[in-house]
Amino acid sequence: MNNIVFLPVLLPLLTGIVLLFFSKSIKFQRVFSVLSVLAGILLAVMLVGKVHGQGILTLQVGSWEAPFGIVIVADMLASLLVLTTNLIGFAIIVYSFYSIGKERERFYYYAIFQFLLVGVNGAFLTGDIFNLFVFFEVMLMASYVLLALGGTKPQLRESLKYILVNVISSALFVITVAYLYSVVGTLNMADISRKIAKIDQPGIVTVIAVSFLIVFGLKGAIFPLFFWLPGSYYAPPIPIIALFGALLTKVGIYSILRTYTLLFYHDQGYTHQLLGILALLTIIVGVIGAVGYWDMKKIIIYNIVIAIGVIIFGISLMNQQSLSGSIFYIIHDMIIKAALFLLIGIIIKITGTNNLREISGLIKAYPYVGWTFFIAAISLVGIPPFSGFAGKLLILQGAVKAGSYIGMAVILLSSLMVLYSLMKIFINGFWGIPRAYPDADRVPVKMLLLPAVLLVGVSIVYGFGTEAMYPFISQATEPLIDPGIYINAVLKE
Repeated sequence: MNNIVFLPVLLPLLTGIVLLFFSKSIKFQRVFSVLSVLAGILLAVMLVGKVHGQGILTLQVGSWEAPFGIVIVADMLASLLVLTTNLIGFAIIVYSFYSIGKERERFYYYAIFQFLLVGVNGAFLTGDIFNLFVFFEVMLMASYVLLALGGTKPQLRESLKYILVNVISSALFVITVAYLYSVVGTLNMADISRKIAKIDQPGIVTVIAVSFLIVFGLKGAIFPLFFWLPGSYYAPPIPIIALFGALLTKVGIYSILRTYTLLFYHDQGYTHQLLGILALLTIIVGVIGAVGYWDMKKIIIYNIVIAIGVIIFGISLMNQQSLSGSIFYIIHDMIIKAALFLLIGIIIKITGTNNLREISGLIKAYPYVGWTFFIAAISLVGIPPFSGFAGKLLILQGAVKAGSYIGMAVILLSSLMVLYSLMKIFINGFWGIPRAYPDADRVPVKMLLLPAVLLVGVSIVYGFGTEAMYPFISQATEPLIDPGIYINAVLKE
């Protein structure tokens, strides 16, 4: 029995339930949450090691054999994403101690945080398309509460928009799954892949594939379905923005990656071409937002959109290099986006504003914040040897192999615009004449900086350790290139 496969879901679930009974004890909630996420990191490391040594691991829930029962599947891709999720979760929880506020802590913040991890980890590990929907809903329910927690007017306004969009998306998800089931008669993704290849009406498969693209595109914020993201991710406190920006959109992107390489790879002519076009449009729109705004939150939020486009473009090319690059890049982006949000959170706490035109000269009083931000910025851009370089290079190699020179040019130009947008924060915020900020002395800068430094440190190790990481990334890519590996592991053929 590979029970370890389900533990990344079970651990935060039990932790969240326990924390519901200790809402008045903030200290207990903090300690228990941190210990739980540290245990989750340890479990994820063990899972990565076991998958690396033994191959894809599966757990048949209730001992019902696939495809008839629920199956949890840990391949290298899912295992790496679970590990990344828990690392980010740890950093954000520690950051929350000094920034989220005791009122939110008393109103079940840490419990809801754990339930969100249940949904994210479950979405990565499920081998069943309907249970992907279930874990999406767990994740979304938790995100609804976190988005509205605190009850400020902007939060409530944006939470209504966010809930409306996701209710529509979830309804379409259920309808699409029902239609898929009526066509293939199964919900197990490995079995769907096997049966969908036998359908002699490609139009039906295309309709299902595009429907799933709309569902996951709404959740992953692909053009033109990203309209909800800038406002919804702007309203909540920084720890929640960091959590959403690092994890939630990536679950949508992971779902596209999984379904388009496992279920809809048989006829790539229309669907993957559409995916590539939408990816490039996503990059372009993200660049316009990142370059145009002088609000630090907005700049980083639109950089999320750019990264989504880059990852999706790699998926659309469907070759070894591009898929490896997308996996490299999605892990890098999860880590570095969380770090950047935590860092601008420190700047906002010190200065009391998001507006770059009202900030200058921070480098003299806060050099460690400034240089940590600089390292995170050049890492996001993809300057070698930092973590963004390897993934972007592999995607560009995949573009050359596929003959997609327009896509390659868009990604290269977007890198320059990302550099410009982040240097705008660095130069305007940290250089120039120092200003007086009334609340600066009350900000626990050192304690807030530690989680951000941890994430930037992980990013540096990830970048400099590219050669050591490549066997893991290559193993994660193999089932995407050859779905038979995944199918055989799940169905035991």
